Amino acid sequence: MSKRGVAPRSIEPLTAIRAMRRLINDPDDTAQVFRIIRALSGNSFERLYQRVLADPMGAHILGERRDILPLLQDRERLRALPEGTLGREYASFLDTEEISAEGLVDASSGFDDSVFLDDRAELLSHRLRDIHDLWHVVTGYKRDLFGEVALLSFTYAQIRNHGIGFIVLIAMAKEWYEGYREGLGLAWGAYWRGRAAGFMPACDWEALLERPLADVRRELGIGELAPYTPLFSAAAPAMG
Repeated sequence: MSKRGVAPRSIEPLTAIRAMRRLINDPDDTAQVFRIIRALSGNSFERLYQRVLADPMGAHILGERRDILPLLQDRERLRALPEGTLGREYASFLDTEEISAEGLVDASSGFDDSVFLDDRAELLSHRLRDIHDLWHVVTGYKRDLFGEVALLSFTYAQIRNHGIGFIVLIAMAKEWYEGYREGLGLAWGAYWRGRAAGFMPACDWEALLERPLADVRRELGIGELAPYTPLFSAAAPAMG
């Protein structure tokens, strides 16, 4: 096995519980998501890092020290891609949602106290953060409350991060308590979609941006998502 990518870290359940309470009170407080993930990750990221290194494409991408963020920030270039391509659909998604590629960078700032032992591991950590909204586009889940929980459920199936799993379980319990059966079904289905899909953390997303979205979904084993009714928080009402 390759050398470690990150130093071992302890689980911090009290930190996670406090952050979860804040997130429940304000579902739009994205910073708490990162706080929970850091508190409960343990060695989850190390296992993922070793898996990506064992993948030929993943090892190639990390070996090239790629940084996908500048490409995702170049919205004009993405808009110029042919209609129906992943890159153009991603740019449209950013426009519609009124967000930016660097938004997640800002939201996660100050929450990663990991001690990286290999610069490739740090690159992978940043890459996973930066492609989150790409995964929204590929899976079809929107940025509403149901869609975010579903995407986190899909992501947990892909990367097995305990912090993400904790968020999904609490969110599903809340949906059950409040009677949102559609959200429960969506999240549960998302987990199995993630299990069935190809290993997305090791994908060549730079190349996939120029491919038709339908082809990307087919090659990754992600079928079309059945329509669902989005649920928005009071602070993020449905856009008209």
